[in-house]
Amino acid sequence: MAKDILTKDNIVLNAELNSKEEAVRYAGQILSNQGYVEASYIDKMLEREEVSTTYIGNQVAIPHGTEDAKSTVNETGLSVVIVPNGVDFDGNEVNILIGIAGKGNEHLEILSKIALVCSEEENIQKLIHAETKDEILTILGGVN
Repeated sequence: MAKDILTKDNIVLNAELNSKEEAVRYAGQILSNQGYVEASYIDKMLEREEVSTTYIGNQVAIPHGTEDAKSTVNETGLSVVIVPNGVDFDGNEVNILIGIAGKGNEHLEILSKIALVCSEEENIQKLIHAETKDEILTILGGVN
């Protein structure tokens, strides 16, 4: 049985991160710690940022690995890191980091679900101000 894509163990509230690199590593480390990816996937996430930013607007970034990192993905999974004070992504403030690792093309459907949720300002504010991991799961639960 495949594990859930998003669980409470993959969510961190009130993170304090000082740089884009630290933020990407943090989101990737959760995916690695939970067994979704090999540790080397994190470097591929940083490599992706060098090619093009994963900032999508609305205070959200979706760090993920490069195309050639697919072999280091064990299972499709997400990490969600809420940074109330924000972290700088090339001049953009990011408060919501959603790390993603997709097996095959599974990540495409997940990305579209995330994009729908994150296109609504009300959902962004709910995510940033969430006091429990259950609140995050309620808002993003459609990915599972």
